[in-house]
Order: sequence, then structure tokens, then C-alpha cells
Amino acid sequence: MRLAYLDCFSGISGDMTLGALVDAGVDLAALNAAVESLGLPGCRLVAREVRKQGFRATQVTVEYEPEHAHRHLSQILRMIDAGRLTDSQKDLARRIFTRLAEAEARVHGTTVEKVHFHEVGAADSIADVVAAAVGWDLLGVDLVVASPIPTGTGTVKIAHGVCSIPAPATAELLKGVPLAESSIPHELTTPTGAAIVTTLAARFGSRPAMTIAEIGYGAGGREVEEQPNLLRLLVGEAAEGHGAEQVWVLETNLDDITGELIGYATTRLWEAGALDVYATAIQMKKNRPAVKLSVLCRASDVESIEAVLFEETTTLGVRRWPVSRNVLVRRAHRVATEWGPIEGTLGEVRGGSLRFAPEFESCRRAATEHRVPLRVVYEAAQKAFDPEELGIGGDQPNR
Repeated sequence: MRLAYLDCFSGISGDMTLGALVDAGVDLAALNAAVESLGLPGCRLVAREVRKQGFRATQVTVEYEPEHAHRHLSQILRMIDAGRLTDSQKDLARRIFTRLAEAEARVHGTTVEKVHFHEVGAADSIADVVAAAVGWDLLGVDLVVASPIPTGTGTVKIAHGVCSIPAPATAELLKGVPLAESSIPHELTTPTGAAIVTTLAARFGSRPAMTIAEIGYGAGGREVEEQPNLLRLLVGEAAEGHGAEQVWVLETNLDDITGELIGYATTRLWEAGALDVYATAIQMKKNRPAVKLSVLCRASDVESIEAVLFEETTTLGVRRWPVSRNVLVRRAHRVATEWGPIEGTLGEVRGGSLRFAPEFESCRRAATEHRVPLRVVYEAAQKAFDPEELGIGGDQPNR
């Protein structure tokens, strides 16, 4: 399996992403062809080699004619649809911009349709996102993993005034993502960078076992005294089987606790980063009925998961051991239904066919908004998935 690891030790932005892609071998001319097809006057990407604190990297900048346009999401999506991009490239670009719009809508208390993009609606930001979508498609990786994300500290000036770092939209986009500690007094991660990495990455954490084939260094525009302002992209083959990774199992037996406390502990465990939580009915000493509470998590979350088990249950001890698991290559996907767009996950099974699983929260919101049974929305989302639109065979046993 071909995978990519985004080492965001100095944050991530749109231009850093493009620099890393070009430095790793993506054809700049192909990116410029896609950008030129958007109809932005005089807009093109320029790449040059630079040094950041002594390290060589590629810096990609966007040259464009000055404009005063602030676009809505619908305008940007029409530009993407009209561009000379493949269906998969258009889909990725649309998903990145839609994620940005959803974050802006939550921050400003409005709807996605009414969001008025400022910085992100400018020609250079549109070029960054579209070129990044095309570049990742050309890179041809099956799985993207990213490191924890540093945001920097201090303040940043945006269209709405001076804000604390991370900027409001950046913070919204990074909800649920592990943030790396950083005392750098600058904005290291921009809204564009946050939207790109959270759309692409299947997970965040340490570098997976892999054999490196290409390395790309993308330079940010700012000079940072404390460290090289770079994004490092590692591309290669997974060292183990299809989607193999090492995780940890934590378990404890409980025979003196109520169901309410177990339910609350389960919620806390999910919030602490658990990959899976489940309870099994067991029999303990003196014929006591009991519950075995099991948790699956990443190595980086073992301590926090164990702390929750000790805090929220009556256990006096927790068993833990590492295990290897294989997972399908997964990526986010959206389908259109009569109840609106529904988010979900595509899983690639052997032979290249795809399986679509609707996301519960997306189905729940649509069911609540339209006052229809959740089952109806869920079934509609499954039926709406058409693998032929992606040019790949389908495998949908749950239809």
C-alpha cells in the first residue's frame, strides 16, 4: 500500500503543501494547467528552491492579478466544476472548500450557503486548494497520515480584526485533532492548511511503519528564527500488510459498578481518543455477574485512556497489551440524497472495489431536520452511492 505521512512539525498551510508536493515529484506544469482552467486572470504557480534555517526546500507562490472579490462557496464550486480537472480532483477540491465553509458557518453563526469567504475566497487561496487537490490525486497514495498539528501562539490579523492563534476557523477545523505544543509566536497553521490536512488525513499520530521512496520539503513564506519553517512529506510503501498498524488493548473487569457509571465512562473514553470501546458480560468470582470493559487505542493515547478507567470506574487494575490490526484504506465521501448531502466513509476492499458507510451524525442531523426516521435517511445514503461515478467497482453488501 502506498502511503504518505505529513510531518507538520512547523504547521501546515496551502503554499507549504504545494511546495512539499512539487518537491516530492508532482509535476508543476500539471498543477498550473488545472489552475489556469479556473478562469482566474493571470493566475499561476511559481516554484523556486529556498533555504530555511540551512535546509533546502521548494517554495511555491501564486502570482495573480490584484482583485477585490470575496466569493461565496457556490461561486467557488462552479469554478471548480468548470475547470479541467478529473472527477476525483474536483471531488477533493469541493470537499476541502466545503469543510472550510462549514467551519466558517459555525464560527459566524450562519449557513454554508451564506458564508462570505474573505482571505480563502481570494485567487491565491483558490489556486492553493485546487492545486493541492490535483497534486494529491497525482501523487497517487492510498492512505494519508499526519502528525499532531502545532498552531503557534500569539495573535493574527484577519478580515474581522485581530484574533488569537489559532484563528477561529482554524480552531474549528482542528476539533478532534491532536495539537502539538508550540511556543512559536506566529501563525503556523492556516485555515487553508487545516482544511487540507483534515480532509486528507485518515488519522493523526506517529509515522506508520513504511519504506520511504520520496521526500518533499515545502517552505512557508515566513522566516521563523526558532526552527525551519517547513512541511515534510514522506511518501512510500507500508512496511506491513494492507493497512496494518499497531494499536493497544486495555481491559478491566467490573463487578461492583452500575450501568450508568459504565455508560458515562464509555463516553469519557471516546472523548479521550479511543478507537473502539465495548462491554462484554462475564461471570466473576462468587458467581457475580460482571462486565469486561475493553478499549482499543493508539500508543500515544494509552496513558490518558488508562487514567479515565481509573477515574471513572471502580477498577483497581487495568490489563494492556499491543496488537496488530489491518484496516481498509479509507477516505471521506459525500453522497446527495433527497434529504440533503450525507457524509460517509469509503472503504477499499480487495480487488479495488469500494464500500460506502454513511456517517451516523450526518444521517442523524438530516433525519432531525426533515423529521423522518433515521433508518430512511441511512438507507437513502446507501442507495445514493454509485461507485461507477468514481470509476471503480462497488461492494455494498449492506444495501
